[in-house]
Amino acid sequence: MVKWAIQQFGADATKVFVTGSSSGCMMTNVMMATYPDVFAAATCYSGVAAGCVAGSPGASPASSDGKCANGFVIKSQAEWVRVAKAMYPGYSGKYPKLATWHGTADGLVVPANLAEQLKQWSGVQGVSFSQNVTNTPQGGYKKIVYGDGSKLVGYEASGVGHTVPVHPTEDMAWFGL
Repeated sequence: MVKWAIQQFGADATKVFVTGSSSGCMMTNVMMATYPDVFAAATCYSGVAAGCVAGSPGASPASSDGKCANGFVIKSQAEWVRVAKAMYPGYSGKYPKLATWHGTADGLVVPANLAEQLKQWSGVQGVSFSQNVTNTPQGGYKKIVYGDGSKLVGYEASGVGHTVPVHPTEDMAWFGL
């Protein structure tokens, strides 16, 4: 659908992004893994790693097998990378960059899922944790930077539940808009 829209309307294929919150964040991770050649970047709020809900009877936190949302699906970085890369077998190109947000008081999609997302995408991107920046982009938030911060960052929002409020200014900057 995205490729059709790019061709049909002459859109700039280098400026295609994906974003979502909660189940939309779950799908954002899946879209990045399944169509890495389509999206330049992604932002998501309060979701899970790509493939975490695989095999569930539903895809939302309320209808899926609760193991993922409750933080019981823990994998090694190598396992998460295999899960993501299996969604587009044989692909060897660049993957979209990701900024992902999660609240420490999220009781629906527990905070452990942020660590699993960061584990997965740091492996896919080939970047390592480099630093935490406190009170960024606002008080009570911590920016978790991987590499030079150009491919992967996480945001942990202290005391914030489900879902972290969208930060459109930061999202647009992440997208280069």
